[in-house]
Amino acid sequence: MNILSSRGQAVNETAEKTGGRATMSGMAVKHAPESSQFRVTLFVGPQPVAGSPGLCSCVFNVKKRSWKGGIQVAVNMTQRQIDRLSTDMDFLGWRTEALRDLSAEDRASCQERAGELFVQAVCWCKLDILLQSGIAQENQCLAEDSWIVEFGEAVIRRRSFITSYIAAELDLAPGEVDAS
Repeated sequence: MNILSSRGQAVNETAEKTGGRATMSGMAVKHAPESSQFRVTLFVGPQPVAGSPGLCSCVFNVKKRSWKGGIQVAVNMTQRQIDRLSTDMDFLGWRTEALRDLSAEDRASCQERAGELFVQAVCWCKLDILLQSGIAQENQCLAEDSWIVEFGEAVIRRRSFITSYIAAELDLAPGEVDAS
């Protein structure tokens, strides 16, 4: 029997079921902490990074339950990364469809805001990778070149989260937008 994390991943392939309880045979469980251990809120962003053209940052406040205080984590991304992720998940196609029924004036303002929200959401995905791998209780910056492959894959897997986040922030009714 496998013990599964909340993400449905096997944590210990050698667990044995005995007497209605799962026990583990002498093997240390190696898995990342669940991101629910953290309270994450967007502080600011996306904003350009001073002195670095083509680089933007979102800053998040992060608080772990066991910490006495929170920290700030800046998540940096290049415009090239943002454009690539947008293409990979067909964000522009989704945005066009999601905003189709709005007036021309509302559509124009929502298109710009949707782009900002997209960057926030993908930065959040990148921050989740850091949280799952472990984080020190200190303010830090997650550089644009961190976890390139894992990050791209995570964004594609979390397309539904990203589009749902954007739709909710734009106050689009759930029936108006297919968030998948």
